[in-house]
Amino acid sequence: MEQHNPSQLSLSVQLPDDETFASFYPGDNAQLLTALKNAAIGQGEDVIFLSGTEGSGRSHLLHATCAEANDSGLAAAYVPLDLHHMMNPAMLDGMENMPIICIDSLEAIAGNGPWEQALFNLYNRCLEQKAADRSHHCLIFTANNSPKHLQLSLQDLVSRLEWGTSYRITPLDDEAKLGALQLRAQLRGFKLPVEVGRFLLNRLSREMAMLLKTLDHLDSASIAAQRKLTIPFVKETLHL
Repeated sequence: MEQHNPSQLSLSVQLPDDETFASFYPGDNAQLLTALKNAAIGQGEDVIFLSGTEGSGRSHLLHATCAEANDSGLAAAYVPLDLHHMMNPAMLDGMENMPIICIDSLEAIAGNGPWEQALFNLYNRCLEQKAADRSHHCLIFTANNSPKHLQLSLQDLVSRLEWGTSYRITPLDDEAKLGALQLRAQLRGFKLPVEVGRFLLNRLSREMAMLLKTLDHLDSASIAAQRKLTIPFVKETLHL
């Protein structure tokens, strides 16, 4: 899954062009963002393990890393393990030649012997490659929990994963979620009034993916209706 084009991957998987570092609201995650930005330009840690709950932005951050790497002239591979049933572990063969390898949703293959072994072998080949050519290679893993809590069967893989630098995505509080919604609005070219943002947080699910999807819907509706984004308009549009 070599990424010469940042938007096109095998399996017809596309990297969302709006999931960049610029569109990720940092909250209290500045340190891990710095680590990923360094990785994207061929610097920093060799192995990064990023954990976070569903909807915390794990995939967004890997998409952003791949996009940034592409802009820096570095090839990157992105492997979404939640689609492992559509892939063969052999696809990892030779991937150690890539400067940046992003392995997403590691929990999806916990207990799957062939995939666990393939990832362990890839990890070791990356170490050997670095020793051989002294070039910088970065392996980035994401999961919903720390390595020892993933129920992986291959303990040698758990040990390898724990060698890396680990970061936990800090969830956004309500004020940060409001900031994230306003950032999304700004990137889409409109302004989200504070009172409307607070109304959405109070009346809808606080899950960020749903909030962002709702905001996009409201933006399209306001354009179609040629009306400003107000609380009455939001109530009408969302039938609240």
